[in-house]
Amino acid sequence: MTIEHDGAATPRVVLLGRPGCHLCDDARVVVERVTRELGVAWEERSVDDDPELLRRYAEQIPVTFVDGRRHDFWRVDEARLRAALG
Repeated sequence: MTIEHDGAATPRVVLLGRPGCHLCDDARVVVERVTRELGVAWEERSVDDDPELLRRYAEQIPVTFVDGRRHDFWRVDEARLRAALG
């Protein structure tokens, strides 16, 4: 699953998760709030859609990336995400 927000071609934030993951749901709320307030594009991808992502990150979801670099896993710290995007 890929969800692009704000119509931007290259999202600054990528959230890796999977359906039914309560930590992913929590992370999505934080990512949505911060990116909306800062006007930053983001997308969500499911590790279930890509065998390599599943192999690499299944035990760490949700995983967030900012500007292509791994930022956080399991929990998204709102202040830390804001700082990374600032």
